[in-house]
Amino acid sequence: MSRARKATPSAKPRPPARVSGGVPGEIRIIGGQWKRRRLPVADRPGLRPTPDRVRETLFNWLGQDLSGWHCLDAFAGTGALGLEAASRGAASVLLVEHDAALAAQLRRAAERLGATTVRVQRGDGLAALGSCVPGSLHLALIDPPFGQAEFFEPALRAAVRAIAPDGFVYLEAPAAWSDEALAPLGLQVHRHLKAGAVHAHLLRRGA
Repeated sequence: MSRARKATPSAKPRPPARVSGGVPGEIRIIGGQWKRRRLPVADRPGLRPTPDRVRETLFNWLGQDLSGWHCLDAFAGTGALGLEAASRGAASVLLVEHDAALAAQLRRAAERLGATTVRVQRGDGLAALGSCVPGSLHLALIDPPFGQAEFFEPALRAAVRAIAPDGFVYLEAPAAWSDEALAPLGLQVHRHLKAGAVHAHLLRRGA
């Protein structure tokens, strides 16, 4: 695996983009019980649904069956990542979103899907991660706004405490994070994908 520099606050934010395989204003569930279901996405500045290709790759890495998993999407936005986990059988998914309108839309999406394992919380994603019982999560999803790089380190520190010893942290960022940058946080790269401006990382606890 090539070594890359850690993400810095100077990284340029990526503008809102069409969802690969979809249309503006929609996300599409890629797999699981709600496969091919489409959900509306609010027109909000900087809102970036995780592209289809990235989500598909992530859940190929994780395996398609997440039965029994407890997941937290700390910066839920469109809810694409957390709803994808729920579609694949996760026992519980907490979607945390600071924006009131987006949180309301997430609740409507969960109701539309009949997603009884999904809970939406309006609030601070960092605080939600920090309040988790240590070792209680199988998957922590971290996709902060690209232009707010100051969230990355605190979120990763909180996530490594929250995940089980065999759990995973997903990090989406505008630059690659190396094992050297992650080691002080107690994490290491398990898988990495670059798709356009997106660097998708699947992380595990360090050795």
